[in-house]
Amino acid sequence: MKFISWNVNGLRAVAGKGFADIFADLDADFFCLQETKLQEGQIDLEFLGYRSYWNYADKKGYSGTAIYAKHDPLSVRYGIGIDEHDHEGRVITLEYADFFLVCAYVPNSQDGLRRLDYRMRWEDAMRAYLAGLPKPVVFCGDLNVAHEEIDIKNPASNRRNAGFTDEERAKFSALLDAGFVDSWRFQHPGEVKYSWWSYRFNARANNAGWRIDYFVVSEALRDRIVSTEIHNEITGSDHCPVELVLE
Repeated sequence: MKFISWNVNGLRAVAGKGFADIFADLDADFFCLQETKLQEGQIDLEFLGYRSYWNYADKKGYSGTAIYAKHDPLSVRYGIGIDEHDHEGRVITLEYADFFLVCAYVPNSQDGLRRLDYRMRWEDAMRAYLAGLPKPVVFCGDLNVAHEEIDIKNPASNRRNAGFTDEERAKFSALLDAGFVDSWRFQHPGEVKYSWWSYRFNARANNAGWRIDYFVVSEALRDRIVSTEIHNEITGSDHCPVELVLE
């Protein structure tokens, strides 16, 4: 099974930049999107052989997630069942016979870390949600954290910036300690590769990026990991797609 996750930073925008061709070329069983920035009815983008699932933020043009799936799920959940966290369209869960697929767009702590306290509550709630699912989990999306110094071009100068605070990094460590595996880092322990670049300062041209897009899987799925990839050759968004293949 092939999984793709991509923060498209506006699906309507990327639809005009070759999204359909990229979708076809990647040919995944599951294609998970974050930051769709849509409300229901604002786009008609379906693909033969796939069913789509959408979670929209209450606020127009903000956040939002979607999954295109070749396989019909046993159940679908939107959000994590906690009102504080379920108004921004950030989580979709599809249940299958032997795993759950969870697509998430984790809140950004924002400039000045003004949303860091909320982010900490989100992290604890999300970790409890994932740990409480009764089957192995494939958890993917823009998790808005560069876990280790190897995951960011300039760690020293970004130490207290959103996405690279000690607090956010510690929460990611806590998730791994709860029985999960960072699939790409598991397969590429010393490799430097990024999935997001600022639109400022020619960051992408200079490869001054961050790895903040992940497939995190339950320990029970570790031995089923066939391959992982970060498709930094694909443009159209400030993020690039990431990939997981499970046997």
